[in-house]
Amino acid sequence: MKPSTRREFLATLTSASLGAVAAPFLTADPTSQPQPIRIGCIGTGGRCRRLMTALHSIPGVQLVAVCDIWQHHLHEGAKLAAPNAFQTGDYQQLLSRTDVDAVVIGTPDHLHVPVTIAACAAGKDVYVEKPLTHSLEEGKPVIDAQIASGSIVQVGMQQRSMPHIQEARDIIRSGLLGQVLKIHLTWNRNSPPGRPTPMGIDPATVDWPAFLGSAPNQPFNEQRFRNWRWFWDFGGGLFTDLMVHWIDVAHWILDLDQPLFATSIGDHVSAKGFWETPDTVQTLLQYTRPGGGSNIQAYFEGTFSNARNAAMIEFMGTQATLYLDRGRYEIHPEPNSSVNYTEQILGSGPRGADFYNNPDGELLHMENWINAIRTRQQPSAPIPDGVRSAASAHMANDGLRPSR
Repeated sequence: MKPSTRREFLATLTSASLGAVAAPFLTADPTSQPQPIRIGCIGTGGRCRRLMTALHSIPGVQLVAVCDIWQHHLHEGAKLAAPNAFQTGDYQQLLSRTDVDAVVIGTPDHLHVPVTIAACAAGKDVYVEKPLTHSLEEGKPVIDAQIASGSIVQVGMQQRSMPHIQEARDIIRSGLLGQVLKIHLTWNRNSPPGRPTPMGIDPATVDWPAFLGSAPNQPFNEQRFRNWRWFWDFGGGLFTDLMVHWIDVAHWILDLDQPLFATSIGDHVSAKGFWETPDTVQTLLQYTRPGGGSNIQAYFEGTFSNARNAAMIEFMGTQATLYLDRGRYEIHPEPNSSVNYTEQILGSGPRGADFYNNPDGELLHMENWINAIRTRQQPSAPIPDGVRSAASAHMANDGLRPSR
């Protein structure tokens, strides 16, 4: 398989300086309540509605507008918004409203950058789901849009806001593991791929041209519409949907840049004839070590046909290995190492679960974004970091599809 190589937009990432503007949501009187942050939600499918539920727990936030190109999702989103919230199928109408301060973008992947750029141009702060980009080429324009506007933009890589992952970062950076040589990442499931049962969606209830955006023109297809993550025109499969979460953690903890190269393999095991993207994949990424020395290898495996290891990342060092998932971390010493076995368990449930009752990553990440809006300080997952993490996933996909 032909490897993908480093792309020239790295210079854009390393030189980008994130702008800050005056804070419109703070008051001069410390005894008064801060002004409410009025939020519009664009793309109110299941993921966005989960984020809307988290926002209900944050004081001083109002959900004043909803937008979706499918009437069913629009109505479902309106149920979670304020009474009499503005409803539209056109995100430009929502962005033009002066009573909307910020937006949550939960659209399919191929619309993340166009809507984010439009929101920044409209002077809105933004929470945009991962992966931030749908291609390597989208990185520079979205960075430029944020810098020009000074908008606060949080990318939905919520693991950065989880306290045990922050603690694991401190442990690894302390040198306890020795020199980290390899990173092992998994996101394995054993479940039916996608949504195989047709809903019988009436095409008249879907603004199909708006859904397509800049994607190639094609007739309405319910399977592609409902399972867009697994079709190249709209998503990027396992690498962009799942690997990107853990590769972002690796980038963040070890200060990694874009990989030197990616070599990948993939196949259809359970989704043959149903998905375009493979349902079983592996990729090997090689990174330059910050400060010099031997390179760092990262290996990801993902499938929908076997749940072994589920969703986790391991940092493998010369003295110990740190296991990390969304509810715990564990430190496993090497033989003859002075490091002691340690564990920190926050969430109940099996190792490697997709979600835990504690910590609530969506709520913590949303709180970080809202606080950043009020203080005009950069959030925990700013745009350049979102571009880098998505780029690793795109390079992995390029390894699968050399002609892409």
